[in-house]
Amino acid sequence: MKIAFHGAARAVTGSKHLITLNNNTKILLDCGMFQGMGEVTDKLNGYFGFKPSEVTHLVLSHAHIDHCGLLPKLVADGFSGSIYCTPPTMDLCRILLMDSAKIQTQDAEYANRNNEKGEEVEEPLYTEDDVVKTLSQFKIIEYNEDFEIDPHVSLRFTDAGHIIGSAAVHLTITEEGKETKVTFSGDVGRYGDLLLKDPQNFPQADYIIMESTYGNSLHKDLQPIEEMLMEIINHTCLVKKGKVIIPAFSVGRTQELLYALNGLELKNKLPDVPYYVDSPLSLEATQVLKNHPEVYNNGVKQVLKVDDDIFQFKGLKFIESVVESKSLNDNSQPCVIISSSGMAEGGRVRHHIRNNISNQKNTILMVGYASPDSLAGKLIAGQKRVWMFRQEYDVIADVRSIQSMSAHGDYEDLIHFLSGQDPEKVQQLFLVHGEYEVQQQFALRLKEKGFKHIAIPEYHQEYEI
Repeated sequence: MKIAFHGAARAVTGSKHLITLNNNTKILLDCGMFQGMGEVTDKLNGYFGFKPSEVTHLVLSHAHIDHCGLLPKLVADGFSGSIYCTPPTMDLCRILLMDSAKIQTQDAEYANRNNEKGEEVEEPLYTEDDVVKTLSQFKIIEYNEDFEIDPHVSLRFTDAGHIIGSAAVHLTITEEGKETKVTFSGDVGRYGDLLLKDPQNFPQADYIIMESTYGNSLHKDLQPIEEMLMEIINHTCLVKKGKVIIPAFSVGRTQELLYALNGLELKNKLPDVPYYVDSPLSLEATQVLKNHPEVYNNGVKQVLKVDDDIFQFKGLKFIESVVESKSLNDNSQPCVIISSSGMAEGGRVRHHIRNNISNQKNTILMVGYASPDSLAGKLIAGQKRVWMFRQEYDVIADVRSIQSMSAHGDYEDLIHFLSGQDPEKVQQLFLVHGEYEVQQQFALRLKEKGFKHIAIPEYHQEYEI
């Protein structure tokens, strides 16, 4: 058996891990899009490193675009097998992949219109028709059910606590009478998350493919999230009379923000200013979460006893049309704008940042992970000038960050996730989905916990197991 790492290898996006059995059955774990990788992003997304037509099965951990975003291209290029995921993951993929196709088509059309030679040089990675065909190949598996995807392969999902529907993947592979258990963590969430249940324990594995995004960090803020939001909004909107711009992923982060702001209202502490969610996708994603209350933790279930809509509060408005979105930039009224994308690499939030970044009254608030090469990453790093829309902008607005809102577990969470494993029985642990320096530090922590055989795969590297 072989495992090859064709994405999220010494990087945090583009998740793709290919298991090849001795009988040449090929199981692809995730098929994510590379994001925020600078000029090489398009090149990385154009090359899989394997033939899609040769992949037998695909198992999807969750619906974030860096884990599912290239599925339609995989199908368009010849993959015809089944795509296994949890029910909420399929619901999210339906809206996220269609949105991704629309954005790519629009970007390609814009690039071609503005091409000086007048030549059609840009094409989307996939179209809406490709998304429709891809969705027809999805097959749903509930959490904690053993499902035979192949006479030699059994699949089980356990809750990873990262976003709605996120799962750790557990494969039991039988070859020549020998059972091998392979676990892929997907992305591991926080223990004590605002909304979701804790990541589940899982059976002993022989091989583990483990994410390591925050393998060198602790999400320890001095104040609870609600208090930090209240302080930032009060100071910016009520004292300085400015705007708070929050880049936030449409799935997960936006809903956590709304839940925290709703919590402030329930305590009569919510600052009295307008709140805008400027992302049509966020509205759809919020509805998906409302449709799956089974994912909520006990704390949320208690709140639901006194508040039947935990994502709605006074002053909140969802913005859908482009006209309404643009009007926010013409309005000087203090307000809070939550908009995607979370790394500020695309979407409407870039326009809001551009229009507010050079005014000292305003605050740009980061609420999660951002790759160093992304606009959000550069702002977090303290850069005083940033490049947007073919122009440089001075960073005069305050830049703040609430790291504890990350949907990724910190190193204590990741070690907790592995705590049910006997390190002596883990033959190899592969670290993926992390910056190389971070992975090296996390590997040292894991060795202190007794894991002896740890590998940090390079891009396209293959291992015999």
